[in-house]
Amino acid sequence: MNHTPKSFRQIFLRGLFTFLPMAVTIYILYSGIVIMESMLGTTLQRFFPDFYIPGFGFLLTLIFIFLLGLLLNNLITASFFGVLEKVLLRVPFIKAIYSPLKDLMNLFSQKGAKEHKSVVLVDLLPGGVKALGLVTRDDFNDLNLGPLTEGRVAVFIPFSYGLGGYTLLIDRSRLTEVDMPTEKAMSLAITGWVKVAPKHEGEAKP
Repeated sequence: MNHTPKSFRQIFLRGLFTFLPMAVTIYILYSGIVIMESMLGTTLQRFFPDFYIPGFGFLLTLIFIFLLGLLLNNLITASFFGVLEKVLLRVPFIKAIYSPLKDLMNLFSQKGAKEHKSVVLVDLLPGGVKALGLVTRDDFNDLNLGPLTEGRVAVFIPFSYGLGGYTLLIDRSRLTEVDMPTEKAMSLAITGWVKVAPKHEGEAKP
């Protein structure tokens, strides 16, 4: 079968577009495993070199996370961790790092999503221009902003093809709730809503 330069390019691009998402996903998973392995694996290797086997650090980290989850399900230990968290948040440097990370994790947790996180379409400009956003806050009593926040909610509008975005205080009347999981909304935003349907073999041009 003869292949023209154009068909070679199409074949290469098809392979590239299939390979890249798989490679990036595998790399992220691999990096996560390496980080979890190093958390306890380095300590085990230093103090118990005869008993250390590569992968023990990753396994023990998973066990530690599971045990921590069990402890947090207990009222007494959960209260202890709550007090410890409040003490840590009194340290400015720790608060600057820990608080945003904790809020980000809560945004994607099932509990956080059920409590007050919702996906909305924001009416930005006259003429029907809208943006997809996430409601991140509807109570501003702890910020002491007074009438500035009356009837408004905080909406995070993520950028496409990257991390970041705008957080806007928007009047509720300019929002339309969308029945969509938070993860799906973020996925749409990051990819710029791009959806390419693969061609069926029977539809392929000769």
